[in-house]
Amino acid sequence: MKLSCLQENLKRGLAIVGHAVAGKSTLPVLSNILLATDEGRLKLAATNLEIGITCWIGAKVEEEGAVTVPAKLLSDVVGGLPNDKITLNLDARTQTTNIRCARFEANIKGIEADEFPVIPTIADRAPTVSFEPSALREAIDQVAFAAATDDTRPVLTGVLLRLRGNQATFAAADGFRLAVKTIQLGAPAREQLDVIIPARALTELSRIIGDVEGTVDVTVTPTGGQILFHTESTDLVSRLIEGKFPDFERIIPASHSTRTVLETQELAKAVKLASYFANASANIVKLTLDSGGDLGPGRLTISANASEVGDNQSAMDGMINGEGGQIALNVKFLAEALNAMKSAQIALETQTPQSPGVFKPVGQEGYVHIVMPMTVR
Repeated sequence: MKLSCLQENLKRGLAIVGHAVAGKSTLPVLSNILLATDEGRLKLAATNLEIGITCWIGAKVEEEGAVTVPAKLLSDVVGGLPNDKITLNLDARTQTTNIRCARFEANIKGIEADEFPVIPTIADRAPTVSFEPSALREAIDQVAFAAATDDTRPVLTGVLLRLRGNQATFAAADGFRLAVKTIQLGAPAREQLDVIIPARALTELSRIIGDVEGTVDVTVTPTGGQILFHTESTDLVSRLIEGKFPDFERIIPASHSTRTVLETQELAKAVKLASYFANASANIVKLTLDSGGDLGPGRLTISANASEVGDNQSAMDGMINGEGGQIALNVKFLAEALNAMKSAQIALETQTPQSPGVFKPVGQEGYVHIVMPMTVR
């Protein structure tokens, strides 16, 4: 293998695939990144057997070849080189890659490419569905954080992707909250689909497609065990989680007794202030809703009380329609729900102190975030 490419392109490509490198593994090759020539481009690939990321960058290829190189060492070396042309030259006999850039030169010993696991590609199969990158990224960012982080119930560590006609629904829950995002597709999905994708894989995908042009094509492998996301220059493949996702539609309340509309930024500031005190008292914040009736706007009061630290109270005006009342929520979940909604105003729908709080961005259809109430003694 002999080729040349730009340092900034190689550095960016290594950063993309580096997130899939195995941290600790009994297979040394999983700590490596695959470098391979591929139809006039340089292919970079890494996998930890849970997810695999493949990235292609422009290169001038003189000789075909492939090798795997220690990921951290290669990234550190390339990151320290000047922004200039890099030449890679592989000695196939010793599996040593010579790296030259300006006045710098390094030799890195690698492992044969044949030992690297095969990462599925989309090949010639028609994608099941195609997403606009911005819409897909928004859906991931509004849902994936609500998935569980422990493996007690594996299905809750993933995000449900449901395809029905022209609609794609993403849902995540951890037993204390639920986030659901529905987006309209430019073209109907080729088939109905219900799959559970690890939240971490989707978080990596969101990072990758930040500046992607064109569409993100999605297909499930013939065995049904993996899902592949494909763009012009990058592929991400992830295993799917087996099991049945909870019937999230039954969790969403069908009615409410009070609906409150608030300024998102103002509420977020009040929640942040309350968190300093709530952190010392099981993360509990109380939201008290007082309806203004016909005389004027209602008032929301947010309070947190920690016996060893002190207490905090913030009040703000809002449009409150209904009975009013009080609900106690986890301040961390509340803050994350607000952060996921980019609208200027949000609506909070409540019933009783024992019923969940339902948050929706005002003026933006398709997103709902539910936070279960906490018990205050």
